[in-house]
Amino acid sequence: MAFELPDLPYAYDALSPYMSAETLEFHHDKHHNTYVETGNKLLEESDLKGKSLEEVVKGSHGKNQPLFNNAAQHYNHLHFWNWMKPNGGGDSLPGSLEKAVTSDIGSFDEFRGQFIEAGKGQFGSGWCWLAVKGGKLKIMKTPNGENPLVNGATPILGCDVWEHSYYIDYRNRRPDYLAAFVDHLINWEYVEELYRKATA
Repeated sequence: MAFELPDLPYAYDALSPYMSAETLEFHHDKHHNTYVETGNKLLEESDLKGKSLEEVVKGSHGKNQPLFNNAAQHYNHLHFWNWMKPNGGGDSLPGSLEKAVTSDIGSFDEFRGQFIEAGKGQFGSGWCWLAVKGGKLKIMKTPNGENPLVNGATPILGCDVWEHSYYIDYRNRRPDYLAAFVDHLINWEYVEELYRKATA
């Protein structure tokens, strides 16, 4: 199955001032598009051609690093655009998700602190995650394009901490970017949708 670059689910300036149109244009139109184009070329030469994206990510991990890098980043970004929305974020979570955060992590404030700390603590490029593993919510961080799929977990929320995600808007202030992501950008309805699927 060939990779395709999706349209953004909102206008380029819809997440301003927390994420600028310039950041989205570079991140979506340049970076994500490169993962799609490079990934498709590598997929053509792979025995994983015709597999689902998740199967390509898992099947290439540890075996075909160039394909894994591009397939995983394509997977991550397909969700990343949907993990954000205008007027998102905050601590008003849908019911089932709020219960899970409270029971598995402690409270929303605990989640917020641990999620931001995971993103701050990821040295260099990578991601911080809220994932489901063994039916429970878990906060994780991964380097580069790696994601929880290859660690036996299902990601339901992720924040990209590669510099191209935030440097135009925040320069080197990664903690400010992470706080803005949690407080103003997260699409909690999409997170809950993924949570339901992961725990069905």
